[in-house]
Amino acid sequence: MVQLPIPVTEIFKLLPHRFPFLLVDRVISFEKDTALTAIKNVTINEPFFQGHFPDTPVMPGVLILEAMAQTGGLLLALSQEALGDKLFMLTGINNAKIRKPVVPGDQLTLTCSDVKKKLNLWRMMGRATVNGELACQAELTAAIVDHVKL
Repeated sequence: MVQLPIPVTEIFKLLPHRFPFLLVDRVISFEKDTALTAIKNVTINEPFFQGHFPDTPVMPGVLILEAMAQTGGLLLALSQEALGDKLFMLTGINNAKIRKPVVPGDQLTLTCSDVKKKLNLWRMMGRATVNGELACQAELTAAIVDHVKL
């Protein structure tokens, strides 16, 4: 049984990402093999705002997509018995649409759902909203791969 909400200190145990690239702050809902919703609090202190764009800070769309991918990784990690030495790696982004800018002070609600699984490949729909308005959506594909330390 998963205890909600899941704070960032527990997310550290589920994802290999760390600051400044961990883009999920909390898991707020989870349904095994089906859906997961997380949040990302966007602050002016994010390192990417120094250059994107200093006079009009906007969260890069590729980082919104990465946040959705990390949400998918959390869905997989919580749905599996154990990943062991395996990693969940993004393999594709299809039909991505960025609908509105995400700016400092926004709270992204990230959802991955409509999960389909075949062998070690997963496909899901990712959505990012701000105050209920769609900011970004994409079909994400990922695979479970061996964790290779370099």
